[in-house]
Amino acid sequence: MIIYGKNINMRTVTIEDAEFIYSMRQNQDKTKYLSKVTGTVASQKEWIKSYKQREEEKKEFYFVIESKDEEKLGLVRMYDFKNNSFCWGSWLIKEDAPKTTAIESALQIYEFAFYTLGFEKSHFEVQKGNDKVTAFHQRFGAKVVAENELEYFFNFEKSEYEITKEKYKRYL
Repeated sequence: MIIYGKNINMRTVTIEDAEFIYSMRQNQDKTKYLSKVTGTVASQKEWIKSYKQREEEKKEFYFVIESKDEEKLGLVRMYDFKNNSFCWGSWLIKEDAPKTTAIESALQIYEFAFYTLGFEKSHFEVQKGNDKVTAFHQRFGAKVVAENELEYFFNFEKSEYEITKEKYKRYL
């Protein structure tokens, strides 16, 4: 599956993406606030095989973010589907990606989730200390609904997205 955007596309991962995923997940600077990954490219391939079953059942989606020239720019996942809400994260973007990649990929996630899959809200967490990502979500309109010593827990309603979408429509 491919989600087509203005300057980027997002396509669901394949076994052939294992090396890219593994290398992105091994980047200590980029994954400082994500769960640690162990193993090898081979174990990443096995994980993708099991993921593809969840994708088939529409329980989870894992995307490679690409330029229109099919250069791999990053990764993002949708998971933890609960009633009318979804979680998204594992969001990694290469250092040399175009500056609009983050905002465009976030918009594409919300467009797909709210208008294709029919969700009404998003729930996700951001580790404390990950100030750039926390600020990004707050600028988008997401609200902190709880926190613990390690994380902020956010909700973002479709109705809030529709306001945000107007602000960022030039990226769609």
